[in-house]
Amino acid sequence: MSLSWRRLDYKDWSATCDTLHAHTQVLGKLAAALAPPEPQLQHAALRLSARGWETLPLPAPDGSGALVIALDLRTHEAVVEHSDGREQRVTLTVDRPVGEVTRGVLDAVRGLGGAVKINFAPQEVPWSVPLDEDEEHRSYDAGQAVIYFAAATRAALVLAALRAPYRGRCTPVNAWWGSFDLAVNFFSGRPADPPSRDFIMRNAMDAEEIAVGWWPGDQRYGRAAFYAYAHPAPEGFESASLSPAAARWEPALGEYILGWREACSSPDPHGAALEFARSAVRHACSACAWDSSLAASAEGKTPPVA
Repeated sequence: MSLSWRRLDYKDWSATCDTLHAHTQVLGKLAAALAPPEPQLQHAALRLSARGWETLPLPAPDGSGALVIALDLRTHEAVVEHSDGREQRVTLTVDRPVGEVTRGVLDAVRGLGGAVKINFAPQEVPWSVPLDEDEEHRSYDAGQAVIYFAAATRAALVLAALRAPYRGRCTPVNAWWGSFDLAVNFFSGRPADPPSRDFIMRNAMDAEEIAVGWWPGDQRYGRAAFYAYAHPAPEGFESASLSPAAARWEPALGEYILGWREACSSPDPHGAALEFARSAVRHACSACAWDSSLAASAEGKTPPVA
């Protein structure tokens, strides 16, 4: 099996996974602090690039230009770049704690583009130590990070192919630092009541949406998987049979999933994952009574190109 479609179980790399997850939170906090606010918290989302996780260009605090902050999973460094060509790097080593890396990244931002204040409290994770004080998360196995990055890249390409033909409003393939997943969200154009009144739900889920994504597993669910859900989901939403046959409803998560392991075992892993994603969107559009033209556009027919 190639590196790109290799088994990825959270238990096999949990220490490195949690450390990497914590590092992405620093990038996300910077994006949230510096980027102009967008609906559904899109300004706080990161991207998976050809080198790793990174922000979009962010306004430098001192007005001198733009900054991009990245986790380079090829060179294993946190990178802060200024649009004028200057950059600083903080090495991710085997035993370097998140707190030290966080302070190094903030020092680099300060040196290249001015001081910025962020909320150091980690979000959507089972630990609570502030990022700049975190000495616990320090394990970083470069080989495991490479395996993860290869898998995440393949998953991102599936999601990119899914979103390409959709004619309604949709997001890019986002890299979410709170839940450490990749996701694309489709919108019907109609508002919706958030599932709760906490800050994230209130701001991120105030519109009808279908979400399809991928995550590498966590303490709740220990294996990598593609997932899909709709908000708000009508009664009986969980009763559909999606394709391929390995797809199933996971009650503990409240989502449809296709396990990464099952996708990898297919003769065509990319095709199997895309089949699941399209099947999930098709079901959600029907169950949630979305406009038929939007539903049709999600079926994979590319818009005309002049």
